[in-house]
Amino acid sequence: MSQLPYLDHDALLKLTAEAAHVTQSCTCTKTPLAGWTTLPLSLQDAQLTEIATLAPPGETEPTYAEHHPAGTRYASDDAPIALRHFPYNRCTVNRCRSCGRLFLRYQEGGGYFIDQRIRALDPALVVDADA
Repeated sequence: MSQLPYLDHDALLKLTAEAAHVTQSCTCTKTPLAGWTTLPLSLQDAQLTEIATLAPPGETEPTYAEHHPAGTRYASDDAPIALRHFPYNRCTVNRCRSCGRLFLRYQEGGGYFIDQRIRALDPALVVDADA
């Protein structure tokens, strides 16, 4: 069980609006993170602080269904951020300690690997789609 506060759609939009003013250059933007990617070497884990979770409280097995009504794919830069769908329903919201930008993160796991995945949190892509 996460000790992080849970953010629903409205709370996430409020948080992203507060962080939207960040325009300064920072090492967290050295690698493009518009779409899901492996945590790059240019962005150290210690530079990010977990501030909230999008994992619904009490939901033991969130859906693996994705939300792509316009034909986007998982790694598309313009894929919608749909909180009730994979992988967003397993994400934490992270803030860069240096500049305040927001990112989404989750751990992808397979039979023989674990991969820390990250995506910049673009408020224009956040949608309120039913699961």
